[in-house]
Amino acid sequence: MVDLHHHLLFGLDDGARDLETSLTMARMAAEDGITHVVCTPHANAKYEFNPELNQQKINTLREQIAANGIALTLGMGCDLHLSYDNIQAALKDPSRYSINGLGYLLVELPDFSLPTGLTETFYQLRIAKMTPILTHPERNQTLQSDYSRMVPWLQGGLLVQLTADSVLGRWGKKAEQLAHNFLENRWVNFLATDAHSTRSRPPRMREAHAIVAKRHGQEYADLICVANPRAAFDGTPMPPQQAMLRLYQDLETKSDWWSRLWKQ
Repeated sequence: MVDLHHHLLFGLDDGARDLETSLTMARMAAEDGITHVVCTPHANAKYEFNPELNQQKINTLREQIAANGIALTLGMGCDLHLSYDNIQAALKDPSRYSINGLGYLLVELPDFSLPTGLTETFYQLRIAKMTPILTHPERNQTLQSDYSRMVPWLQGGLLVQLTADSVLGRWGKKAEQLAHNFLENRWVNFLATDAHSTRSRPPRMREAHAIVAKRHGQEYADLICVANPRAAFDGTPMPPQQAMLRLYQDLETKSDWWSRLWKQ
């Protein structure tokens, strides 16, 4: 499995606090069956994104991973908060924030709202030769109330990443049910850990992969946990995707949607 969203680099944000924690998380990921990890420090108002410092950290971590015999390949990316300044910086230098500088870009919404003009933002990123990947939309409270807001984004080619723990119910019932709704509709392209620690937000995907395989099919589980994220890691086109459902028809009314969602 390939984990595209992982706060593994030590001392940069609210992820691994020190090198020892990074090594423990790396070992846990490898033992769980993860072969590749993209290190994705936050780029937001709270945490400065410094590519030079990030490179120093990942070089140190790679050396220690090799010295400790941990079978894990590291890549570099970013958890890009969709602020005006970040968007302009990404448009100016597409390789600065994208995964391994190759075009796939993780973008993050606020937890409780949606910025204005997102459809245009995603379009501009694509025009600039980037492929935006929306991280954990199932955890956004506005989308939990009305997920139809995503339809024009998906119609425009936006890709979607779910958090593995959401699939398992560890981000609450609403996030779990919305995650499986997205999976049922084939709106999900990637599953990732969004790991921050060894306990509360650990680097584990195996259990979520198994649940997706059981409920939504083995082929789809492998697509979003292995083939698609490996393509993003390597900066290559993704393999053929399973057809998305309910994108080009009227969605149910909000009340009908909630009724059906809670029955799952």
